[in-house]
Amino acid sequence: MESGIVSLGKHDRLLARAPFDVVAHKITLASGSTRRHVRSADTDGKSQHGRHARRPGVQPRTDGRGGGMDSDELRPMASIADAETAVDQLAALYEGSTSALRSALKRYLDEGVPPDSTERLQFRYPELRLTYRADGPVPRINRATAKFQAPGAYATTLTQPGHFRPYLLEQLRHLVHDYGATLEVGLSGQEIPYSYVVEPGSDLTRNGVTASQLATYFPTPLLSVVGDEIADGLWQEHPDVPRPLALFDGVRTDYSLRRLVHYTGSDWREIQPWILLTNYHRYVDGFVRHGLERLAAPDSIYEKLVLPGGISVSRAEAATADPEALIAASPWHRFQMPAYHLVARGEDGSPQGTTLVNIGVGPSNAKTITDHLAVLRPHCWLMVGHCGGLRQSQTIGDYVLAHGYLRLDRILDDLVPPEVPVPALAEVQIALQNAAAAVTGERDDTLKRRLRTGTVVTYDDRNWELRFTQERRRINLGRCIAVDMESGTVAAQGYRLRVPYGTLLCVSDKPLHGEIKLPGAANAFYERAVAEHLLIGLATLDALRADRHGLHSRKLRSFDEPPFR
Repeated sequence: MESGIVSLGKHDRLLARAPFDVVAHKITLASGSTRRHVRSADTDGKSQHGRHARRPGVQPRTDGRGGGMDSDELRPMASIADAETAVDQLAALYEGSTSALRSALKRYLDEGVPPDSTERLQFRYPELRLTYRADGPVPRINRATAKFQAPGAYATTLTQPGHFRPYLLEQLRHLVHDYGATLEVGLSGQEIPYSYVVEPGSDLTRNGVTASQLATYFPTPLLSVVGDEIADGLWQEHPDVPRPLALFDGVRTDYSLRRLVHYTGSDWREIQPWILLTNYHRYVDGFVRHGLERLAAPDSIYEKLVLPGGISVSRAEAATADPEALIAASPWHRFQMPAYHLVARGEDGSPQGTTLVNIGVGPSNAKTITDHLAVLRPHCWLMVGHCGGLRQSQTIGDYVLAHGYLRLDRILDDLVPPEVPVPALAEVQIALQNAAAAVTGERDDTLKRRLRTGTVVTYDDRNWELRFTQERRRINLGRCIAVDMESGTVAAQGYRLRVPYGTLLCVSDKPLHGEIKLPGAANAFYERAVAEHLLIGLATLDALRADRHGLHSRKLRSFDEPPFR
């Protein structure tokens, strides 16, 4: 497996899920008794199992017996007066943990000396805990995020707090100001896997060291502690465990940050929070040209354009850069879903630019990339790709604005069952329609003839036409106007992972009416439709960016939602 995650047996999974701490040579459950003895990773070469401690908000699986040591006795939390100091402390703790882990790893690779059990206690994620003590009814606040549902303690582990500083400050300032929440910071019991602190390309096999030897002495990723229980509503409240503060904890976030590098060919830090997803490579050409034009503008807000493989174009270079040469020079073909980034920063240092990801074809890719993009807490993702038009009145090159989805992709049926409605988000729909009018210059009935709204059916089988006799009735009942293989998945993932979403597709063929892209007409279609389609997506994101605080919808929040966006 590419991620290097180890699969455990049933007994180990139960232990790894439970909130526990390493004390001497025992594991003590925070809400139960000592389950078994384990051997610490000391210089005697003996391995240690059950290394990963509790995930805040996830109920421990125990044998039901009471007692046990309170984990806070082992991991004292420091009270912090304000949000800025809390984030500073989180960053310092994270830097200390990762530096200790890197140093121990280097020493083992160079000298063969493994970390002892005391050193191992340093290799842990920082934890942030908020406590809300209500003096009366919980305040009724209209915003969708940064709000408590009930009094109590809330906690999460964090990775890369320096990078996420603007996001953390935005959430914490609201919670402290509006609720009087108290802040605590400390080291958690959740260890940082060694593979998440080494740089890509690092030589971890020198002096004959093997992966199994590293796993003996250093924390490794475990499937049992990387999950989406919080996002999927599977966590259960437990009196001895804080409620979840965020959808994704430190180890889940780190898992996705590494996957993003693998799939997109980009440093995850370059990925911007306004995202276009496409299923066709031709959109890349237009995005690179657009990016160079925006960079070269005198009043540009953008800093650089970044292509797969780390190729970067600055503002000074943009005016003379050749987009075709840049794309040709980029090793995009090495990556499954190459990404392109038009980078901008807000006044607080937060990323505010636009990313285009060519996700290829199919719901599996769509789910994979959005699973990982979600940990960056983007403001919006839009699907801008090609589709098959299902209505006689449509013309190749027309647009489809999805108001609903018939999800026959099957990939999310266990997580978001097909009977769960995925609503259209008014803010996104209005922005898309306004952008289409602005870019095409068309209005009213003229625009309506070219921009059709309705239901998109998303399949997991490109050759669904071979089953048209069976599929005809479902398409009819769904009143579907277009068919593709990604949009329903992208929208359902946005709904599931609380990322605002939208879909604008371009009709590339009409499978029910025998119309296909003819070779002689293909160039004219691509030059006009693809260029305008991409510009509509970019204009939509510009409009949403200008009023991003109104974008995050309460439609995407559950009744027991974690406070953080």
